[in-house]
Amino acid sequence: MTATVLEDPHTARVEDAVRAVRRTRKRGRTRSVLVAAALLGAVVAMFALSLCVGDMVIPLGKVLATLTGGGDGGSRFVLLELRLPRALLAVLVGMGFGLSGAVFQSVLRNPLASPDVIGISSGASAFAITASLLFQVSGLALSASALAGSVAAGAAIYLLAWRQGVAGQRLVLIGVGFGTGLTSVVWYVMARSDTVDAQEAYLWLTGTLNGRSWGQVWPLLGVLAALVPLTALAARALGPLQLGDDAAAGLGARVEPGRLALLGCATALAGVATAAAGPVNFVAFVAGPIARRLVPGRGAALPHAALTGALIVLVADFAAQHLLPVQLPVGIVTSIIGAPYLLLLLARANRGGTGG
Repeated sequence: MTATVLEDPHTARVEDAVRAVRRTRKRGRTRSVLVAAALLGAVVAMFALSLCVGDMVIPLGKVLATLTGGGDGGSRFVLLELRLPRALLAVLVGMGFGLSGAVFQSVLRNPLASPDVIGISSGASAFAITASLLFQVSGLALSASALAGSVAAGAAIYLLAWRQGVAGQRLVLIGVGFGTGLTSVVWYVMARSDTVDAQEAYLWLTGTLNGRSWGQVWPLLGVLAALVPLTALAARALGPLQLGDDAAAGLGARVEPGRLALLGCATALAGVATAAAGPVNFVAFVAGPIARRLVPGRGAALPHAALTGALIVLVADFAAQHLLPVQLPVGIVTSIIGAPYLLLLLARANRGGTGG
């Protein structure tokens, strides 16, 4: 005689729910990998296009041959001394800004919390312009000044926003005000400087890759090689922090140390990117939201934000060089992209009753 085992309806529902969750997670992981692969492919394609197109058009086959040690002297000079460092710098600067903005926005849970909005880039600019125009600093020392300015501004904003912890909205408001004050310092220093020097400083302030060489690539690459793994390590605390301080503390997370580590990494990322190319506006602001829309439900999507930032800077620099009637600094093109998004964000906030 065979015994019939009746399945508990509650157990069946739980198992169905577990299977549904697993399917959803698998779809999310698959989409995340596919989107990352697509972004990487777009970055590689845009990078190759940047090497091929210019006053002297070089076919892709010749580009590859030159990069592997072949090619004639003219091709080697154009590619290895002019186009390759500029394209590499565009990728690295975009990754730095994109990753920095995504971390700031995720930690502070505020879409306005990007380094170019809350005063981090203004700190880098104020220190760099002051060092350049008043003390005639240049080269690596100038880059170090920009990095020191971003770190100093980040520390000052954090301390001013501290009230038994840091709230995202308070930090953003203090950062905007602090950044405005630093911008006034920049214009005051420029007004007291020689006209030619002030014009060069103004070009840097727009964010530019013009005239960049291996001297800017190697330091940025070395610093990013250290900062990106540190950011990935600190990002393990990002999931709980996005739930709010109370929920994160309830899960056993060390809220303030985790937040401070993430903000420190993001500040340094913005600082080194600004040191290499100037404050390329709105890259950090838009890269994170675009990445999160491409992979919904995947949290901060930090790798996707870094790739998105690299793609934005590559496309903007290509447009600035080849698609417009006159050549423009890359920061002007990124501002054209980012400013409408900022206005849209503010309009949505006002419609939702959160615009103040």
